[in-house]
Amino acid sequence: MNTRFFAAAVAALAIATACQSQRPAQGAADTKKDDKTPVAKIGDTAITASELDQLVKGDLGRMEQQYLQQRYQMRKEALDALVSQKVVEAKAKTLGVPAQDLLKKEVMDKIADPSEAELKQVYDQAKAGGQQLPPFDQVKGEIVRFMKNQKLQPALAAYYETLKKEAKVEVLLPAYEPPKIEVDATGPAKGPEKAKVTIVEFSDFQCPFCVRAEATVKEVLATYGDKIRLVYKDYPLPNHPLAPKAAEAAHCAADQKKYWEMHERLFSTGRLEPAELKQHAKDLGLDAAAFDKCLDSGEKAKMVEANKKAGTDAGVNGTPAFFINGRLLSGAQPFSEFKRLIDLELSGS
Repeated sequence: MNTRFFAAAVAALAIATACQSQRPAQGAADTKKDDKTPVAKIGDTAITASELDQLVKGDLGRMEQQYLQQRYQMRKEALDALVSQKVVEAKAKTLGVPAQDLLKKEVMDKIADPSEAELKQVYDQAKAGGQQLPPFDQVKGEIVRFMKNQKLQPALAAYYETLKKEAKVEVLLPAYEPPKIEVDATGPAKGPEKAKVTIVEFSDFQCPFCVRAEATVKEVLATYGDKIRLVYKDYPLPNHPLAPKAAEAAHCAADQKKYWEMHERLFSTGRLEPAELKQHAKDLGLDAAAFDKCLDSGEKAKMVEANKKAGTDAGVNGTPAFFINGRLLSGAQPFSEFKRLIDLELSGS
C-alpha cells in the first residue's frame, strides 16, 4: 500500500503546536572552548567567544527547541501514518480485498454529494468575497470535489480510529518532553521556595493570550498547592506600548507589598494607561504619592528590562511562556499540558 497516501492523510489531521523546540546541544569540542578565545579582532580590540555566544544565546535556544519539537512531531506523524496503514491492510486482508478498495467502500463512497443549495452557497460566498469566477455551471464540478475533499480527512480519521480500536493498537512512543533550560527564577513569587516544581512565567500585561492564561495558572496553583512555586517575570512585547509601564507599576506596588494585588488588577481590568495605573494604586489603598513618584521616575524600568533579557536568553520570543522546572511550555496552553509536565517533574522522571 502507498505509505505516502497515509502520511499525507495523517499530516493533514495534525494540530500545530505553539510550543518551540530545541536542536541537540553543542558538541564537546564547542563546550570546552575557552570563553576568552578571540573570534575576531578590530585593531587591538578582540571580540571573544563569550561575547558572541551571549549575543546569539536566545536565538540558538529557539533553534534548538524548534529542531527537537519538529523532529518529535515528524516521528509521531510518521508513526500515526504507519499504524493507519497497517490496520487498514490487516482489515483488507481479512476481507480478501485490496486496501485501496476497502477505503473507497468504507470511506470515500459514503461521503454524500453536496446539495445544489450547498454548492450555490459556496459559490455565492466566493463571489461575495471578491473572487472572479466563471458561471456556476462551469465550476460546479470543482466545487463538488472541493467540498467532498473537506469531508474526506475527518472521515478517514474516524475510520482509522475505529480500526485501531478493533486491532487494540497500543502506541508506546513516549510523549514529547521539552529539554530543560537554565532560566532565572528570581522575582515576585507564590508558593514555598523549596517546592519540588518551580514555574517561571514570562508574560505581558497587554497580551490577550496572557490574560487568557491567567485562569489556567490559577487552576494550576489551586490544584497543586505547596508543590508549586510560581515566579512571574516581565516580557513586554514591542507591539504592546503600554506593557512596560504596566510592569513597572506592578513593581512599584511591590514596594508597598501589593505586587500580586496590582498584578491581578492589571490583568482583570486591562486598563493600562499611566493615569489608570495611578488610579489602580489608589483603589488598592497604596500611598499614592510614593507610587506616583516611583512610576513617573521610571526607576523600575531596568528591572523590567532585566526580566525581559532573562527571557530572551532562555529562548523566549512570545508570551506567555512558562518554564516548568526548566521545561518550556509556550502559549496559552490548556491545564492538561501543565499537568503533564508538572506530573512528570513530581514523579522524578
